[in-house]
Amino acid sequence: MQLGQYPAPTHTLAHLSDPHLLDGGVRQYGVVDTEARLRRALERLRHLDPVPQALVFTGDLADLGDPAAYTRLRELVEPVAADLVGPDGCAAEVVWVMGNHDERAAYSRTLYGAESTRPQDRVHDVAGLRVVALDTSVPGYHHGELDEDQLSWLADVLATPAEHGTLLALHHPPVPVPALPAAALIELADQHLLAEVIAGTDVRGILGGHLHFTTFSTFAGVPVSVASASCYTSDPAPVGRFISGVDGNQAFTLVHVYDDRIVQTVVPLPEAPEVTGYGHDAAEQLAALSREERRELLSRKDSPFNAVWEDHTSPR
Repeated sequence: MQLGQYPAPTHTLAHLSDPHLLDGGVRQYGVVDTEARLRRALERLRHLDPVPQALVFTGDLADLGDPAAYTRLRELVEPVAADLVGPDGCAAEVVWVMGNHDERAAYSRTLYGAESTRPQDRVHDVAGLRVVALDTSVPGYHHGELDEDQLSWLADVLATPAEHGTLLALHHPPVPVPALPAAALIELADQHLLAEVIAGTDVRGILGGHLHFTTFSTFAGVPVSVASASCYTSDPAPVGRFISGVDGNQAFTLVHVYDDRIVQTVVPLPEAPEVTGYGHDAAEQLAALSREERRELLSRKDSPFNAVWEDHTSPR
């Protein structure tokens, strides 16, 4: 049912980041239950409509690069992805991306069945939308890099446009971080080299992580979306602290792709009490109305619908 001027998006993706999964029930910093936080994110995915066609995890999958953590990650994520079946009958594809906390050998062996210490760059086709997973990790370091071979490989990939364009998914986002200046010390190095490769190509968006809070920017004329973490988050307004990580405000980002634009929506993980709302039957009732009737009901301030909706004195 199309209620407004825009049709349904051509593609829907869920952009998750930084689960920092730990094996054996170990809590991050002795406090954060990273598995419980990831479970919460996956539970939220089941309620999305339309369901995502891909789950894109932009790095720091395992906090210590432990093979058992990657195994547990698959056990948690893959059944949910298999249950997210779209109208085309296809289950959601899972796109993994390396982060600075990940270890290439364990990552490649556990997630892809072939151990390698080479950069883990891969191309995914999501119903004609190309998603390129770029490995910006640097073994032994927390900052990010793309070497000459990776940039050449990316240029070759982008030389042929995809049906619905391309999204780049990487851990270290190519953005300034004014709300967290310390992050500049571990940012993606030599970003101008990546800009040169994607200039004039079909890259429509860049998805990143690493920062542990949601932020947006542009890079080489391309929109950049950084998803928050599902483990702990960085407080962009700390009190009396240079850096402050907090167990709250976790979220992931919905990515809705249209023919001419991309819409990003932040989905918070913590539960919140509902103060107003309507059930699914409201959508069924709206479907039975004409476009003009819907406008009269929902837009006119003194309509029966708004008389109830705007009564702020009574809970609903």
